[in-house]
Parts: sequence; structure tokens; C-alpha cells
Amino acid sequence: MTKRALISVSDKNGILEFAKELVALGYEVLSTGGTKKLLQDNNVPVTAVDEVTKFPEILDGRVKTLNPMIHGGLLGKFDEPSHVAQMEQHGIEPIEIVCVNLYPFVETISKPNVSWDDAIENIDIGGPTMLRSAAKNHDYVTVIVDSTDYATVLEELKADGKTTLETRRRLAAKVFRHTAAYDSYISNHLTSAIGEDFPENLTLTYELKQTLRYGENPHQKAAFYAKRLGSDFSIAYATQLHGKELSYNNIQDANAALQIVKEFEMPAAVAVKHMNPCGVGTGVTIEEAFDKAYEADSTSIFGGIIALNMEVDKATAEKLSGIFLEIIIAPSFTAEALEILQAKKNIRLLTIDFAQAKQDEFNVVSVEGGLLVQEPDRFGFGNADIKVVTDREPTEEEWEALQLGWAVVKHVKSNAIVVTDKQMTLGVGAGQMNRVGAAKIAFEQAGEKAKGATLASDAFFPMADTVEAAIAAGITAIIQPGGSIKDQDSIDAANKAGITMVFTGVRHFKH
Repeated sequence: MTKRALISVSDKNGILEFAKELVALGYEVLSTGGTKKLLQDNNVPVTAVDEVTKFPEILDGRVKTLNPMIHGGLLGKFDEPSHVAQMEQHGIEPIEIVCVNLYPFVETISKPNVSWDDAIENIDIGGPTMLRSAAKNHDYVTVIVDSTDYATVLEELKADGKTTLETRRRLAAKVFRHTAAYDSYISNHLTSAIGEDFPENLTLTYELKQTLRYGENPHQKAAFYAKRLGSDFSIAYATQLHGKELSYNNIQDANAALQIVKEFEMPAAVAVKHMNPCGVGTGVTIEEAFDKAYEADSTSIFGGIIALNMEVDKATAEKLSGIFLEIIIAPSFTAEALEILQAKKNIRLLTIDFAQAKQDEFNVVSVEGGLLVQEPDRFGFGNADIKVVTDREPTEEEWEALQLGWAVVKHVKSNAIVVTDKQMTLGVGAGQMNRVGAAKIAFEQAGEKAKGATLASDAFFPMADTVEAAIAAGITAIIQPGGSIKDQDSIDAANKAGITMVFTGVRHFKH
């Protein structure tokens, strides 16, 4: 019985060497299209699939391997007498090795303004069918979808004349992962193209970026997966210039810092600890913005993550190098800044394409047994139906401070209170079980700077107690969603004290 291998690949990496080795081991190579031509041009003996099927490729190549002469050879059990008899009756020869990878659908839809027709024409039908047939019959057939597996297969063939069952099972599992991912890219692209947000079935595909030393704690295993067609403004697609690999907690905190810093057009610096901002600063220069972020909480910034939305220059780098930081993220670093910061052995330096900062995608959060999916909180100050509900209107300086507070508070864990002036956060109260508790933490951090400052709340005040606490701390302007049945109590308290309060109409819960 002739040993047969079927090879049809879009990724030609390593395929010539692999095919030559199979021929040397006594295999007849079957192939189609561009792969067949490549082998022929390089003097590798090859048999056209249509010679086996006795049927020509038709419909612009849409139908070529969908034939019993191929799939009978892939699905027949080589040691089952009834299968062997039927294969002999119909002249079907077994195919022992299948090496196939698929039409470049993902690469096609990654192109700007790809048409519907181009996407459809790059959906592979015959390839996945052959892969699935061979993978199902892995007791007998070795199936390869990844060029990194060529060496292992050849090594086993040379040693024993066949691959091990363990290897065939591993490769079969890899194939089904591959075809499942391929189908998910197709289904998600078509679903998005027709404008459906929440289909009856949701299949998400991520590719392993790195295994991590551990998760949130050393006793937890963890890995980092990247969404291939996800937003480029992502830690998954950042370039690491220096430092040891990122940890699970680093990635969480870095993502939180990016989501905050993307809110700002002016130079801005964001310091994050445990996924909450401990300091946010803005300025005319990135150095000034970092100065403000550091001043906001010079204690908590220790061991934190810093995101800056402008290039890091020498002066800023000198200040950054003076404190212990886990990560610095920026669009770029000058050569002088990089030299200064790389002198610190363990600090991670990341660059990211801030031109893509306006990209966003649905948020996906796992819960036991399921997923929660929602659109991102895109609501900003410019979207709000601003209503000044007190007798006094904010001053120009208060308006600037209120806008800063409203941009930051939506990224703070609820219940959230943020105290700001027009350039920086002064106090952050995060993740408290009641709003007064969050406010007290923010006021304690702000101290005397709370006098004349503004306050942002992620949700409405159910009573006047938070307003009263703000007045006592010296706050002069408040921004909050409004919507409580007791809003008037808060408005009356603000009017009595002569402070101003603004309603936005939308809350910013973050759990």
C-alpha cells in the first residue's frame, strides 16, 4: 500500500523541506493549487488531487477536495475489515498524513474597508473539512495545521515509521482549536457587519500571548491571551522596551491606567494602584502633568503604574527614575529618557500607539458559569445634558475642575468620590460600601487642599449627607448624575452654603 500525504497550505513556511523529507521517507505527496506549483517548481514529486478524484477543480477552485476519493482516504479505519473492503471496492487509498492550513480570512478582514465579497471569498471550506476529517480519524491519520509541528512529526516518522498516538491526539486537538477559532472569526465578522451586538451564541477567540509566573497570587496559575482583531490601544499590543515580563496584576493595572489616560487630549499623567487612580495630573507639558500626578498622592504612587499620553523627555524621565515604579507606559521615549530609565533594572517600559486611543470594544467579564458583555462607558462631559441645579453657576475655573473630576470618577471603583482642582486629583475615595465613606476618604487625602476644590460623584446622592460633608471640607462645586427622589435636599444644602452643583443625568458605576 502506497503511503500518502496530502499537503495544501497558504502558509508556505517550511513546507518545501517538509515535503522533501516525506518523499525521502517513501510518501506520495498529493497537492492542489499554489502548493502543488511550488512543489513542482522545486522538483518535489507531486500528484495533483484531481488525478486522484478523477474530477477537475470547478467553480473557481471552490470545489476540489470535497470528494469521496479524498475523504474516504481520510475517514476510513485502516484496520476495520468493512472499511478496508469498501475502500478497495471504490479504489480509495488511505491518506496517512494531512498538512493543511487555511485561506487567510483573518488577514483579509484586517485590511481597511474590506468588502463583503472579499471576506466571503476568503472563507475556506475544503481546508477545514479535510482537517476535521483527519482529526476525527486521528487513530490512523496524522494531521498538521502548524509548521512548528513539522519537526516532531518527521522525527517520529524517521524513528518508528509512524507517529505516536499521543502525538496524533495532541495534533488533532490543536486542529479542532484551530478550526473553531477560524469559524469564530468568520461568525464574529459577519455578525458585526450586519450590526448585531448580542447574538444568540457568542464565541470569542484569543491567542496565547504568554504564560504568566502566577495570577493575582503565587498559588494561582495564569496566562495572558490577546484578541487578534482587538483594539491596538491595548497592553496586549504594547511594545516592551525594558524590564522583566509583566505579571497578572501588572496587566490589570496597566489596562486601568490606559483607560483613564485616553480621556485626555492635553498632556496628562495617570498613576494607578490596584486598578484605581491614586493620582491624575494635567499640564502644559508632560513633565508638569507628572508633577501634578505625583503631588496628588506621593505615598500611593510608590510601586505604581504610570501612563503618560505624551513622549517622555529627559526632564520627566529624571523625575520618574527617582521613585520606585512597576511600569511606565507612553507613546514614546526620547533617547536620553530611555537611557535614564533603562538604568533601573526591573522597571518595565512600554510604548503603545496612542493614535488608536479612540478605539474601544465591548467589555467582557467572566462570572462563575458565564460572561457579562456590555458596551464600554463612552459617556463623557461632552455627552452630558449639563444642568446647573443651584442658584450659583460654576466659575470658569470650577468648570475646568469639574470636567477633570468627571473624566476620572468613571474609572474609579464604586462607590466613588473624586476631589480635584483644575489640574489634578486631590483625593480619591474608591470602592466603599456607602458614598459618605468614599467622600471621607477623599477629603482626608485632600486635606486642606479640599478648600475651594470640586467634587465628582459616580452616582447620585440618596441624601444630603455627602453634600454636607463636602461643605464641611470646603468643597465649592459638585458634579453628580442626579436622579434621587431626595435631590432637592442636596440642592437646598448646596444653596444654603453658597456652593454650586451640576447634574449630568448619567451615572458612572464601576464594579
